[in-house]
Amino acid sequence: MTVTEPRPKTRAGAPTPPHRQPRVLSFSQRLSKWDLKVSPYLYISPFFITFAVVGLFPIIYTAIISFMDWDLIRGSGTFVGFDQYIWILSQPHFWTALRNTFSIFLLATIPQIILAIFIASVLDRNLRAKTFWRMSVLVPFVVAPVAVGLIFNAIFADQSGLANAWLQAFGLSAIPWHVDPFWSHVAIATMVNYRWTGYNALILLAAMQAVNRDYYEAATVDGAGPIRQFFSITLPSLKPTLIFVIITATIGGLQIFDEPRVFDQFGRGGAAQQWLTITLYLYQIGWGQWNFGRAAAMAWILFIIILGIGLLNLLITRTLVRDEGLRSEISKRQAKELARAAKKDVEAKR
Repeated sequence: MTVTEPRPKTRAGAPTPPHRQPRVLSFSQRLSKWDLKVSPYLYISPFFITFAVVGLFPIIYTAIISFMDWDLIRGSGTFVGFDQYIWILSQPHFWTALRNTFSIFLLATIPQIILAIFIASVLDRNLRAKTFWRMSVLVPFVVAPVAVGLIFNAIFADQSGLANAWLQAFGLSAIPWHVDPFWSHVAIATMVNYRWTGYNALILLAAMQAVNRDYYEAATVDGAGPIRQFFSITLPSLKPTLIFVIITATIGGLQIFDEPRVFDQFGRGGAAQQWLTITLYLYQIGWGQWNFGRAAAMAWILFIIILGIGLLNLLITRTLVRDEGLRSEISKRQAKELARAAKKDVEAKR
């Protein structure tokens, strides 16, 4: 039996032992301690300060203006409540612009994502001069939107366009690209796909290269071909990155402005609003009619639409990521069980 001796009590008036005396920090030590606590916040503060000035303040300012009949020259306005929102929602042009925006968005986003996955899977192979090919797909992204508009206006011109010349060479009739709403949406979606497909392909390529190559080797040993490996290994591993690409493509597709603006020389969305989008209509109300209260209200309506779709994508993303985490935990548990079984087999053989 072990007996613990009680500690001797310090007599009253006796000096405190040196190891029990309070530690006095010097000024440099206190400064270093504060530096460790404060410096991380100082490092990230420039972003939040910049966002508050150029991001948060305009958002709040626009929200206030959307409830007012704003006079830009005087810098003041009259509070009108939700009248600006009611006026926007009662305009037929708004619903035409909303329909055109979603039509161009669907025609651009779906083929863009499919083509980006295909290009990324090709670039993931062992190609010659693969750095050259990977940089080449990013070239359309750095081209100015105005230059893209000039190039594709020449391609999709109604009378002397290159696209109609090719169609007529194959015995097909010419397409009125600037008259028919559907074909104008196809032409604008082609411009969007030209600019953004390579950018999304590089993001997906980075995710593909992060996949463990042991999975592909094991699948090859089991007799799985490239197509089966793509659908069984590559696509499930791309889910989080693919959802990110879809969300960013959704936000950019609903805010499309440059391509419809430069699709003709007037920039008004067509004579019959064939390709009028929400942002283009917002621009016309704000800078064409000089009614910034209604333009601010439309901007907030577009923000709410994008926020709703973004939250829906976020819920899907969380579900997919949670499923990926559960699968990884299951695989870890199975790996431990296999390792334990292999260890027992080795011990039994001994």
